[in-house]
Amino acid sequence: MDKSTPIVVGADHFGMPLKDVIRDYLTELGYTVVDMGVNEATPVDYPDVGAALAEEVGQGKYARGVLICGTGAGMAIVANKVPGVRAVCVNDPYTAERAVASNNAQIITMGSQITGAAVAKKLIDIWLESEFQGGRSAPKVAKIDALDEKYHTRQ
Repeated sequence: MDKSTPIVVGADHFGMPLKDVIRDYLTELGYTVVDMGVNEATPVDYPDVGAALAEEVGQGKYARGVLICGTGAGMAIVANKVPGVRAVCVNDPYTAERAVASNNAQIITMGSQITGAAVAKKLIDIWLESEFQGGRSAPKVAKIDALDEKYHTRQ
């Protein structure tokens, strides 16, 4: 991924320590990082942080984002509610790579109670190196986008 492209990160109170590790790691790698919080241990509801970050990505302000909560599952659910967003919870190298290569996901989520800092950094490396491959995956992603359009335009 081009280092001139800013990456946005966010977390709830459970994910804050791992978010800080990822933010600092991305900065060390030379990326511009926008931290949407949280930045203190006061409990917050993960849907608030997840939706705010996903909206920024869905509107095209940021190309990629990372969300952290206790499991990563809640943040993935929230982010996927935002039109135009594809988010994947990653806990292993293969999923980190395929999230982008096959699914063209803009956001990855992780669980701070599942993924340690060293593994998280490795997953970030893989995610950053991955590019959407198109090919047989392109029509599948187009179908996902069509479903997104169909269900988000209902009144």
